[in-house]
Amino acid sequence: MTVAVGIINRIIRGWVNYFRVGNSSRAFNRVKFQVELKVRRFAAKKRQRSGFGWKRWSSAIVYGQWGLFADYHVVYAGAKARANHTET
Repeated sequence: MTVAVGIINRIIRGWVNYFRVGNSSRAFNRVKFQVELKVRRFAAKKRQRSGFGWKRWSSAIVYGQWGLFADYHVVYAGAKARANHTET
């Protein structure tokens, strides 16, 4: 499971970092849900179970124990520029 999650994390992290600046939070919410859905289904199939495991695994397990990427936060350009300006 950790190998598959590691591969997914690299792809999602790159995609999120590319689209992080701007108004993407609604799209991030959809992507986060779909990625979690696919990972849950993959895990259920690996264990030869039906369904998605919503009752079997909490989100804390999926993101904490399995290590699925969870940093879907938007960074606004103005806020980032102000933060950099105060550091100098």
